[in-house]
Amino acid sequence: MFGWLSVFKFNYNNSRAGNGLEWQPPPQGKKVARLPRLNLINIPQHIVQTGLRGELCFYDSDDFEFYLASLEVASKQYMCDIHTYVLLKNSVQIIATPKLPNGIPSMMQSLGRRYVQYANHRYQRSGSLWDRYKSSLIDSNAYLLSCYRYVELRPLQLDNIKDLKDYPWSSFHHHSGHDPSALIKDHLVYTSLGENSVDRCNAYNRLFAYNFDPKLRDYIAETVRSGQILGGDHFKDQIEKIANRRIRPLKRGRPRKQDKTEKQPITSSDETADVEK
Repeated sequence: MFGWLSVFKFNYNNSRAGNGLEWQPPPQGKKVARLPRLNLINIPQHIVQTGLRGELCFYDSDDFEFYLASLEVASKQYMCDIHTYVLLKNSVQIIATPKLPNGIPSMMQSLGRRYVQYANHRYQRSGSLWDRYKSSLIDSNAYLLSCYRYVELRPLQLDNIKDLKDYPWSSFHHHSGHDPSALIKDHLVYTSLGENSVDRCNAYNRLFAYNFDPKLRDYIAETVRSGQILGGDHFKDQIEKIANRRIRPLKRGRPRKQDKTEKQPITSSDETADVEK
């Protein structure tokens, strides 16, 4: 079905510019300590994963199709609703809602293992293929549709893509009504756009008539890159209560010197949140 049994060698030194390729800047300065991931059921996550060292992960339509088929299998196995996706030649972006604790990490681990086995066999290679995926929780009421657009607009950054309809490897075709997909599970925020599928698709298409705010685009990119939460203070307060842990970065500078008469706060090292280390 996917033609993956045909084996051929390829040049790993291919240029990183071209169709379906998202440029990844080289790391600069000190590495930032990675944050533990929060995995809370029924809260959407924006997931980004790139090829190891920015290398290509997909070379033809068979590769894209095999990945999507594997994503469907893994999402059903670990009960994650897939809302949005885009596949580029060296990266993937997915928005999904887990219905089980640790659903997202389990899904991504299974998906990564399955696709690496496929790629290693087809291209006569060995070793890992993906960098560690990054993710952020999304305040669905405030930011989910903006994240949909952020993900599905990525192909327009490619040199040869002028219209989203021309790029087949994204969920835009489902949401716009051009090609419904069994992989996609519509979120309540999307279904609230209209009383029927035609109204919803028309309302969704109208969102793309406006330019994407560059500041919002950078904000979304930074939150997923750093593992922060995409949402306002009220949403973050709710997440901190559910997770029983601090999710906001501490303020810079030295902590205030405590007066001797002040009582020392009682803290606990126990965490009850569903957190992947």
